[in-house]
Amino acid sequence: MSASAVTSPTTTATRRAAAGSRGWAAAGVVAGLAGVASIYLSLSLSPAYDRDNPPTPELITEHLGGVIPQLIGFHVATVVAALLLIPFAAGLYRRLAGQSPARSVLPAVAATGLGVLSAVLVLGSGLDTEFVFGLSDPALMTATDVSIYSHWVATIAWLWVTAGVSALALGIAALRHGAAGKALGVTSVVLGSLMVLFGVSPLQYMAGFIGPVWLLVSALALLRGERAAR
Repeated sequence: MSASAVTSPTTTATRRAAAGSRGWAAAGVVAGLAGVASIYLSLSLSPAYDRDNPPTPELITEHLGGVIPQLIGFHVATVVAALLLIPFAAGLYRRLAGQSPARSVLPAVAATGLGVLSAVLVLGSGLDTEFVFGLSDPALMTATDVSIYSHWVATIAWLWVTAGVSALALGIAALRHGAAGKALGVTSVVLGSLMVLFGVSPLQYMAGFIGPVWLLVSALALLRGERAAR
């Protein structure tokens, strides 16, 4: 038997670890796509506002009762993004911790920002069950409650500001410590700064337009980097 035909348990475990090391980045790609879908569906759910004829709670109830499939899609996309952010955050922590100085807080900051975002997205979908089923029989719903729910759907899932903190941590780690490519570092610093600036301003919902795009671009770049490292 040739030496090349002998595979030690250690070598096999290393190969398995390498093969599975891309899963966290792939989870980030799907989370980014789900985040884009969540924002898009949230936009499609909002009733049209006319200054001369503002919608009443009753009209909002009627409107949402006609878009139940979109409400279900919004719920699924938002929760999928929330769940997949968890392994992506863990993988990002491991990636940055392996490249940054031992005492650097950047890996923990990057992972924490995404963990907070995951919780925000779960809360953003938290009222869906009650209202999606309730809107199938609007007579059972209080119109003012539905009106508040309409604002909830159009608000909470857009609060991606903590992703801006994660983006800044990734960008700094990439530019200072080579934890990722320079292009990704610059992109993360720029988009992260925009998310944070929007987040602390009354235009905080604008972070919802930027966050999923940053997540998708970053996860794709990191996935490509993991493949190249194999």
